[in-house]
Amino acid sequence: MMSHTFDPITLEILWRRLISIVDEADSSVARTAFSSLLRDAHDYTCMFTDRQGRELAQGTFATPGQSGAMALGVKNLVNKFPAHFYKPGDVFITNDPWALAGHLNDVCVMSPIFYKDKLVAFTACVFHHSDIGGRVASDNHDVFEEGIFIPLVKLYDQGVLNQSVIDMIRWNVRTPDEVIGDIRSQIAANHVCSEKICQMLKDSGLESLDDLADQIIGLTEKSMREEIDKIPDGAYHARGLVEQMKGKEDIIIQAEVQVKGSDIIVDLDGSSPQVNWGGNVVFNFTYAYVFMAVKSMFAPDIPNNDGCARPIQLTAPEGSVVNCKFPAAVAARMGVGHFLTEVIYRALSGVLPRKVIAGSGGTPAAMNVFYGRRKDGKNWHSVIIRGGGMGASAASDGNYVYIFPANGANTPVEIFESDTPIIVEKRELLTDSGGPGKMKGGLGKREVFRIPDDEYAPIPPVNLGIQAGRYIYPAEGLFGGKAGTKAQFLVNGRPGNSYGLTQMKPGDVVTIDAPGGGGYGNPLERDVDMVVNDVKQGYVSIKSAKNNYGVVIDPQTNEADKIKTGKLRSK
Repeated sequence: MMSHTFDPITLEILWRRLISIVDEADSSVARTAFSSLLRDAHDYTCMFTDRQGRELAQGTFATPGQSGAMALGVKNLVNKFPAHFYKPGDVFITNDPWALAGHLNDVCVMSPIFYKDKLVAFTACVFHHSDIGGRVASDNHDVFEEGIFIPLVKLYDQGVLNQSVIDMIRWNVRTPDEVIGDIRSQIAANHVCSEKICQMLKDSGLESLDDLADQIIGLTEKSMREEIDKIPDGAYHARGLVEQMKGKEDIIIQAEVQVKGSDIIVDLDGSSPQVNWGGNVVFNFTYAYVFMAVKSMFAPDIPNNDGCARPIQLTAPEGSVVNCKFPAAVAARMGVGHFLTEVIYRALSGVLPRKVIAGSGGTPAAMNVFYGRRKDGKNWHSVIIRGGGMGASAASDGNYVYIFPANGANTPVEIFESDTPIIVEKRELLTDSGGPGKMKGGLGKREVFRIPDDEYAPIPPVNLGIQAGRYIYPAEGLFGGKAGTKAQFLVNGRPGNSYGLTQMKPGDVVTIDAPGGGGYGNPLERDVDMVVNDVKQGYVSIKSAKNNYGVVIDPQTNEADKIKTGKLRSK
């Protein structure tokens, strides 16, 4: 069969149509998902591959940890069976952390796509299910404590539902209607993707995606390699420290980034051994955030597909915290895995200073899992993802309260309060939390939660599991920029255990401070007018303006005293 070559205009049209198809599947989730973690925080990823399992397109707002892990994982799953094994109407499900995105909450639903009775593609989506059973805490010792483990099984066999799988899941989670509803949303998203791809093939007069996939992947790889080839060959190093719970040694992430022509080889040898709590990271998730760092530096505007990954090689020692072995606990894998992007940035900051950012307070994304029983005895369960101040760059201040590098969204207060019996008493930006710099780190925020003790009080205990970080080590600045503020977790005004399961009663108050991002460049070089505006907006205090930025502000007018500022900055 002759291969088909597409002219540039046709290629662009078809390529964009592929992305729009995934985005349409993506938007169907927002309309049909039960959990606010999916509807509002957008903690899910839709994608599809060609019939060989090569990623062709993913949703525009995909979560990097899921999408990067899926690019490896779905390819392996697809090729686990010969092509003739797959039948129209088949739907597969798994949440194997080592096969996909690194913890049990990330459930994958995958479907083959047939056109004119021939297998042409696969579509898959991973949802972060807020409830997967198990003990909800970061200090679990193995994966068996963390919830139900679903191996790769058929959820539908040629269109016939395997009710036993649904029953098994239903009886192992606290909120079965929500979980099963979200699984049905995944099936619907895959159906949308399948229908639209078949329609595109029909409209374009194509029999398969093979030639289109070859051309898209080939051009993407070429563009990536051209950008990588622009920086000097060499070996670049960085070391990151990630705090553990009290009494345990810090985790080390050791990275060597080798640039050889148009290839990048990342070696994580020297990283700490896997640990006996949920911070362990599987290889796929490690790859995802290494890939995210490299991709964002070299080709941020090219849509992700298999071609982006081809110039990037990763090695990580088996049994380490960045390539853990079964049955390691992995529920809080973002507590370590999210730092990989930051470490890669730091390694390449010397040769790509304008393409990196300082440390982010949203690294790692903070996961708060609340659950319990309402006054009528009905179970409730809600997960919110919290960001912190993003790290500053050479060109701009860090975004405020941003979930980076995970690319999630903050759950609105109104949604959280409607899903739970908990009151949010305060949500506010924290003055002076962003690291000072020529470009300022993004601000963190404070949230205060109260368990009501009136007629709406839930049945105690109210449980809270936290997956977070930055309690000891703040987000570092770059090139003279200073660190942001640290995270804080208080229960009734006293430090709480951010790794274990916190049990609360009516009347208890929880305060959670998200950390600020690191600054970039010398704070004394920050434009005086920018400092004045920061003070007027309440982002920077008058005291910090003087001590960190060398800008003297008149407290009566909130304007800069130019003479005093000039003298202070000239010292």
